Amino acid sequence: MNALTRLALGTALALTPSLAMAEKLVFGWSPNPQTPQVDVALEKGYFTDAGLEVELVPFNSGRAGFEALLGGQVDVVFMAEFPAATGALMGQEFAIVGDLARFTGSRVIGNAGAGQLNSPADLAGRRIGTTIGTNVHYFLDKALEGAGVEAEIVSAAPPDLVPAVVRGDVDAIVPFPTFYGAAKDTLGENYLELRAPGYAVHYILAATPEMTGEKSDSLAAFMGALAKADADVAADPAAAMAAVSASMQGAISTEALAAMWQDVDIGLTLDEGLAELIRSEADWILGQGVIKAEPLSDEALATYFAPAALDAARK
Repeated sequence: MNALTRLALGTALALTPSLAMAEKLVFGWSPNPQTPQVDVALEKGYFTDAGLEVELVPFNSGRAGFEALLGGQVDVVFMAEFPAATGALMGQEFAIVGDLARFTGSRVIGNAGAGQLNSPADLAGRRIGTTIGTNVHYFLDKALEGAGVEAEIVSAAPPDLVPAVVRGDVDAIVPFPTFYGAAKDTLGENYLELRAPGYAVHYILAATPEMTGEKSDSLAAFMGALAKADADVAADPAAAMAAVSASMQGAISTEALAAMWQDVDIGLTLDEGLAELIRSEADWILGQGVIKAEPLSDEALATYFAPAALDAARK
C-alpha cells in the first residue's frame, strides 16, 4: 500500500467513525407487532449511522428479558411495564428510558355458552381464567372493581387458557394479547369479547444503570436512532407495516397489522401517565401479598425514570 492509499484510507475511516469505532449495545428484543420503530431503525441502518453495533438477543417474555437486564446480560430491554412495578418495589437497579407504544385493546374473552358479555357487570359470579400475578390479572381485577362485582378467578398458564374456555372449565378468560387470535379461531361462533376501559399495556424500554451513567452517549445514540425511526413510522405507516411483516418473516401480514394497530397507540414518549400506571400496579401487587415492601412514593418512583436520552433525541 503506497502513502497516498494509506492517506485516503485513513481519511475515509476518520469520516466514518460509526464504521471504524462502533459501540456495541446488547438489546433484548424479539420481532413483534407493537414496536415498528425498531424494525424501521434496523431496516434503514439508523443504529449503524448512530455509531452503534446493536446485538439483538431474543427472549420468550418481557419478564425474562428484564431478569437478563438486572443480571447485566443485556444493556437495554423491551418489555411491558408490569415487571418494572415489581422491580421498583424490590429496589432493583434499572431505568425506564422510553415508552414505544400503548396497547388499548385488552379484553375479556368468553364462551357464549356461559352467557352474554355486554358489560363488566356480566362477569359477576363467573369463573374467569387468567395468569395470576401478571398484568392481565391486574386488568381483570380493575375491570371487576370498576363494575363493583366479584368473580371466581382461576389461575392457569397462558397456553392453557384457550383450551379451558373452549371446554367450559371456565366461563371466560383474560389471556395475553398473543392468544386473542387463537381464542377467536377455536371458539368460532361461540366467541365473545368484552373490552373494559381503564388499562393500556405500555411497551417500554429499560436500561442498566451503566447505560444511563458511563455509557450515556451510547444510550443517547440508541434513542436518537429510535426517535428518527419513530418519525418515519408516523409519516409512512404502510412502510412501517411492511418492515414489521418482513422482520417477522411474514408471520403477520400488513393487512393484519393494519387491523391490530387500531388498538395500538404508537409513538416514542415518556410521560406521567406511565408513572401513574406503575404506581397503581405496585399498590395492587402489594395488595396481593406477593411482595412485602413499602408503597412506592413519588420520589422513589421518579428515580426509575431517566428521560435525558429521549429528551436529547427530540432536540
